[in-house]
Amino acid sequence: MAAEILDGKGISKQIQAETKTKVAEFVSSHQTTPCLAAVLVGEDPASQVYVRNKERACKRVGINSQLHRIDASCSTTELLELVNQLNQDPSVNGILVQLPLPDQIDSRRVLDAIDPAKDVDAFHPHNVGLISQGRPRFLPCTPHGIVQMLKRCGVTTTGKHVCVIGRSDIVGKPMAMMLAQKDSELGPEMANATVTLCHSRTANLTEITKQADILIAAIGRPKFVTADMIKPGATVVDVGINRTDDGLVGDVDYEAGMHVAGHLTPVPGGVGPLTVTMLLENTLMAAKLQV
Repeated sequence: MAAEILDGKGISKQIQAETKTKVAEFVSSHQTTPCLAAVLVGEDPASQVYVRNKERACKRVGINSQLHRIDASCSTTELLELVNQLNQDPSVNGILVQLPLPDQIDSRRVLDAIDPAKDVDAFHPHNVGLISQGRPRFLPCTPHGIVQMLKRCGVTTTGKHVCVIGRSDIVGKPMAMMLAQKDSELGPEMANATVTLCHSRTANLTEITKQADILIAAIGRPKFVTADMIKPGATVVDVGINRTDDGLVGDVDYEAGMHVAGHLTPVPGGVGPLTVTMLLENTLMAAKLQV
């Protein structure tokens, strides 16, 4: 039997409709509109697509957006000056610096310079620390989107073995922290997992992944997860977006996984739309905290 497809695109539309209502209520109550400022350094095609999608999503839910473009040759100091200006601007509630940044930029210094109250990506060490303690200000967009998708598709995590492949600060590590907590924004049934965090140096990786009730692939390698790595009936969440000669593919061999997994996310149309949607939720939350 083929896996049930987890429709991230459809779920994203549902959540954005809910967000639009909440934004309208906020604007009516406070006579101010939440605003997201995005910073794009250089002309990376993928980054331009992501930023454009975020601008369109903001418009759909009634959030103001700004786009600040900077030449790819800029220095860390120049970028820090812009971040500081946005930190000081009371009309800006959320700041997003699009990654990756050019090699000459000290990415950590830039992300650390964003006001934690405006850090809607939840990359600042202050916000990461709050997540680790189970009292988040903002939840990272991709992990939060994954939890929302699982919840709305009836897949709980409590008591389950979750395997996360990839230890990035953006997906892998925060995902593991969130699912191992005693509770979550969506209730204890979307936490309380036994989490194994795997990576490129994990020994006997297939033996571990085959034990997982929920397998989350975020390693950035096209079709890395093959059918023999998946426990029959498992829920498989593919975070990867890899550009190949055959077009966009995920970190999971989708065709092979379809015949083993119980639930499977497509690429595109799976996790990606939810990442943008949760950014909108964080921008609204930032505006509420700053009133």
